[in-house]
Amino acid sequence: QVQLVESGGGLVQPGGSLTLSCAASGFTFSNYPMYWYRQAPGKVREYVCTITTAGDRTHYVDSVKGRFTISRDNAENKVYLQMNNLKPEDTAVYYCNIWVGGRDHWGQGTQVTVSS
Repeated sequence: QVQLVESGGGLVQPGGSLTLSCAASGFTFSNYPMYWYRQAPGKVREYVCTITTAGDRTHYVDSVKGRFTISRDNAENKVYLQMNNLKPEDTAVYYCNIWVGGRDHWGQGTQVTVSS
């Protein structure tokens, strides 16, 4: 079955950096675009970014453009989210996502807290 396992979250000061990873299994990873979402306390889950199957095109929500970079390694079945110049408003649980088999699949999420 489809499994997504996020890692790499933590506590970081404003202006700091983190790299999140998502290990995928249970489907042909290289055939699907991948997504990152996040959910802040008391808010709905929101789209953050996506990457095409070959990794040659990406798209970001305006609030993270120029600070976040999504990438993927199709040999390792992993997608990454490099986050730079983090702000307190980036505090959230971050999830990787894929639509396969007619439904959304989510990992357990990884907590990112940006605070001094």
